[in-house]
Amino acid sequence: LEFNQVVIFVKNVSRCTQLNKLLVECNFPSIAMHARLPQAERIARYKAFKDFKKRILVATDIFGRGIDVERVNIVINYDMSADADSYLHRVGRAGRFGTKGLAISFISSDEDETTLNDVQSRFEVAISELPDAIDVSSYMTA
Repeated sequence: LEFNQVVIFVKNVSRCTQLNKLLVECNFPSIAMHARLPQAERIARYKAFKDFKKRILVATDIFGRGIDVERVNIVINYDMSADADSYLHRVGRAGRFGTKGLAISFISSDEDETTLNDVQSRFEVAISELPDAIDVSSYMTA
């Protein structure tokens, strides 16, 4: 999966730090963002991500609203959001500034399925299963 920058959302600080640690150990340019970081550290990490020094941001919902990073073209809900509104704010991080974006959500429980169904009915969208191959032009601006 090709990407400019990606935000991976998780449900809590522990999962955020663990997933980020795994990505870094696998040599991915990843950084973590969560509420337990001091404000100055959150700002420094946000700047590193925004300045393209890191291409992957693993985050809790602290990054779900009001944050704009131009190069983010993929959002992954590693842990599904708790509700439809949070889902909308999360996936809204991709494809900003007139660019294309892709959202991928892992559905692993009945609660996740309920949230997915709520998203589809409230926002009148049909979210399909991830195909085996994805056309890069569908989420990357040329």
